[in-house]
Amino acid sequence: MEPLLKVRNIETYYGPVIAIKGISLDVEDGLIVAILGANGAGKTTILRTISGFIEPEKGTIEFMGRRIDGMKPDHVVKQGIAHIPEGREIFPDLTVGENLRMGAYTRKDRYNLTGDMDQVMGYFPVLRERWKQHAGFLSGGEQQMLAIGRALLARPKLLLMDEPSLGLSPILVRDIFEIIRRINREEGTTILLVEQNARAALTTAQYGYILEVGRVVMDDTAEELMENEDVKEFYLGIQKESIRGSRRWRRKKLWR
Repeated sequence: MEPLLKVRNIETYYGPVIAIKGISLDVEDGLIVAILGANGAGKTTILRTISGFIEPEKGTIEFMGRRIDGMKPDHVVKQGIAHIPEGREIFPDLTVGENLRMGAYTRKDRYNLTGDMDQVMGYFPVLRERWKQHAGFLSGGEQQMLAIGRALLARPKLLLMDEPSLGLSPILVRDIFEIIRRINREEGTTILLVEQNARAALTTAQYGYILEVGRVVMDDTAEELMENEDVKEFYLGIQKESIRGSRRWRRKKLWR
């Protein structure tokens, strides 16, 4: 079977600077797929290219067998792709309820909106409590919940998530990733996840890609990546010392 999302040899530029160099990846239907890499590796650019915010100079992007490279972002949403950007980008001057309704802006089946709204409240009960509050006054964790809820109201087949743990406490990170797993399991939503918290990403995803300077340098099942020595050292913060045959392990914090 063809993958739900198929990216082939895309190159994307910011002016004269090439950001991603011949990237190819597949996202199978029903899976959570993680993209890992350091700052500047091109992770966010991949998501922005898929969702139509940036047009690739080369390569193709197919979603459900249809070419979407070059489509405008609102047309990409109508195909069944919702993008939760880095930094959430909620509308701070609108209420929580108004922000959520914006997620359904492109939908034609408004008669199902009430049920879908209740479903989002089931995942994030705090949003019901904050319904009439301006979104700019929410905490960082609440804003992330709002951003996810807004995206879900587009009824996406594929959810693009950019750094959902950014700026959150460890407890909130745990809660957000549990919700991500629930959305995938209960809604059947496929998720492409960009994340610097490699441990959280790989314990959530089934498959992963490693980016370095705009190129894919490794891809495998999440389980195999967790066991890879390079991934352990550079992304999970575990370094094995080999001085004079020493078998001691030390932890090294590389990523926040």
